[in-house]
Amino acid sequence: MEKRRINVRAVVVRGDTILAVKHKNDDGSETDYWALPGGGLDPLETLHEGAKREVFEELGVHADVTDKVLFIQQFMSGRKEFDEELEFHILVKDSPLFDSIDLTQTSHGASELVRVAFVDPKKVPVKPDFLAEVDIRAYATGDRAPYLFTELVK
Repeated sequence: MEKRRINVRAVVVRGDTILAVKHKNDDGSETDYWALPGGGLDPLETLHEGAKREVFEELGVHADVTDKVLFIQQFMSGRKEFDEELEFHILVKDSPLFDSIDLTQTSHGASELVRVAFVDPKKVPVKPDFLAEVDIRAYATGDRAPYLFTELVK
């Protein structure tokens, strides 16, 4: 294993839906799946700080980030710069600010994203795939230990 990237993802729960984004493909079209907002941690940045920064960079919202880790995912990276990625999915409190996102007013959103919406991961494709299988609301509101998903092929 040469390089590992550590990512943080924001999980905003509203009823049976979660806040998700559609990224831009190289040609400007949108991906065929939704994803959670987030990205790589900066050096010496905490998970909480990273989630707060990523939500602001991508969505322009000063998020109320909790200390609750809902999910941890470890997987082989599909990117050429990394062999493995480790992601921490952090609960972020819902806010009316998520209803009026203007990607053109963000530092990263307009260049990386096409759309932002609350979606039901059981009805539309959302990455990571395990989000369609777990009870997200139960993890967000309960005292469950984080769900660990590992997919490593050696």
